[in-house]
Amino acid sequence: MKTEGVLHLPPGSWLVLPPSRVLLAEGMDEVGVVKVLKGDVAIVSVSRKSACEQCKAGCSLTESEAEIEAINEAGAEIGQKVRVLMSPHSYLKGTLLVYGVPSVALIVGAVIGKEFLSLLFEKADPDILSAIAGFGAFIISFGLVKAWSGRVEKKIEYKPVVKEIIEG
Repeated sequence: MKTEGVLHLPPGSWLVLPPSRVLLAEGMDEVGVVKVLKGDVAIVSVSRKSACEQCKAGCSLTESEAEIEAINEAGAEIGQKVRVLMSPHSYLKGTLLVYGVPSVALIVGAVIGKEFLSLLFEKADPDILSAIAGFGAFIISFGLVKAWSGRVEKKIEYKPVVKEIIEG
């Protein structure tokens, strides 16, 4: 029985989803059109979302579209409408890296500034030292994330995959 978008199952029942459905629910799932083929890689044009600004998947951005470089597992041809998926593991790891590392760096830097730098600079205000160290660590962490994401986007296990041809 399904009510208002919620699936209600009787007690003791199991819901088994095929792996592709789980991937659709948890990972990045985009529909787009194949623009270019480069061997086993397809450049797929999808509509741009607000999350594209912070994403480190290596897409090319225009005003209204993002071009995703994806492994052409489905054998799509130029002009075909396809579904592009990124594994939930890669998606989550990227999200944690982009948002989590700078947040932790800010907190750790602030604590180090307050507890340790205030011992070195006794005449300085500990709150000012905390702010300087926290924001310094925050900025440095962005540089480290950028360097790491540049290396990761070249690895095949982090690339999106063209899973199915929708039409064309």
